[in-house]
Amino acid sequence: MNRQDPESEVAEAARRCRNWGRWGPDDRLGTLNFLDAANRRGAAQLVRRGVSLSLSLPFDMDGPQKGWRRRTNPVHTMLDTGTDAAMGKQGFPHGIGGADDVISMPLQCSTQWDGLGHIFDRGKAWNGRDAAETVTSDGDLVTGVQHMAPHVAGRGVLLDVGRVIGDGELPDGFAITERQLTDTAESHGVVLDRGDIVLVRTGQLARAKRDGWHDYAGGPAPGLSFTTADWLHRSEIAAIATDTWGFEVRPNEFEHAFQPLHQVAIPNIGLLIGEMWDLEALAADCAADGVHEFWLTAAPLPITGAVGSPVNPIAVK
Repeated sequence: MNRQDPESEVAEAARRCRNWGRWGPDDRLGTLNFLDAANRRGAAQLVRRGVSLSLSLPFDMDGPQKGWRRRTNPVHTMLDTGTDAAMGKQGFPHGIGGADDVISMPLQCSTQWDGLGHIFDRGKAWNGRDAAETVTSDGDLVTGVQHMAPHVAGRGVLLDVGRVIGDGELPDGFAITERQLTDTAESHGVVLDRGDIVLVRTGQLARAKRDGWHDYAGGPAPGLSFTTADWLHRSEIAAIATDTWGFEVRPNEFEHAFQPLHQVAIPNIGLLIGEMWDLEALAADCAADGVHEFWLTAAPLPITGAVGSPVNPIAVK
């Protein structure tokens, strides 16, 4: 890998890993096509104890965002309250009262999926479409995240790289290689299958929750190496999510680069990527019972034309 030439390295990796046309010219799902009915039937058999774990951060003002690219933490506002009801200000009959609220937030401010319209490669969106005609001021006209809403449910596999490779937490700037991913899977006794939803725990979120957010949003972080692009393509997983802000290692492995693995994975592989997932409770449970596979449902909100979505992933063991 030539660290001084991201342009050529990204172009070559995109050429090798490109899935354009694999599921036809009108495809809107990318690698979610790998997650089929057989995968879901098998995943349903993984529910043994009935333990249910949320993998989402709280959506509140104490989140990680600092305003980069106008990303803010959620703003929750009450429209009607119990105080209004007690004062008789709501105008309802026979003593009934209620509360209503509203939330304002960027769709990628906390635990979320990156939709297929989120990243482009040299002006091309997923499946080789013209980015300018695919995502406009009206939103993603073709691959809006609403198309994925029924599909993201199946076998989840946790790869706790932070626990296996590190001392529970990987240091910022640690680039996770294909070998380390496969070694972690072997250590857990799991074999990845086509259509899996893979969760990679680095431990960075545990550190942020303990020590404060600091530069969690956009700063240095452990994450996947650019060299894992071929593995992401070859493994035929349906989706992947991490406990970090940006999925791939930061600083990136090239000089003068910004998220080069995103540039290969989303518009070329068609891979669904999740970020800022809270994997701590799940990791503790998996370490306790030795089982790192589970039923996972993580549907994005069906927001028409969105290029990302908040999500509350639920793992059931």
